Amino acid sequence: MMLSRWRGRGGRPVRLALPFDDIMEFALALLSLSPAELSALGWSFADRKRLLDHFLRSGKAAQNVERDKLGQTLLTLALPARDVELLRQFAARELPFHATNAAMLARVERVLGAAAGQNRKTARARHSGLATAR
Repeated sequence: MMLSRWRGRGGRPVRLALPFDDIMEFALALLSLSPAELSALGWSFADRKRLLDHFLRSGKAAQNVERDKLGQTLLTLALPARDVELLRQFAARELPFHATNAAMLARVERVLGAAAGQNRKTARARHSGLATAR
């Protein structure tokens, strides 16, 4: 029962560190998706809202940062592993059309790729550990 609840929430939590400006541009790109673009990604409005909520929660940490340092302040997004895959899909398919900064796009793709790779390594290690324990 607990395992099904854990899977229902998206699995293992993943932390992504990005500058505030990158997080805001990414969130604005998510927000600007049309219903047709959401449909092309296979997402509902609820999926987008859930993803945006991760971005909004990370912004709370920026409230006490000085305005002139805010843009490059690293913030941490904490999200379930399944949402990392959704964000990677979005970054590959739609973000290039909505992003205004190529460097931001490269940073986001690098961070999401590293998180997805770590997620796959963890899953393989867990799976191989189960296989050898039999």
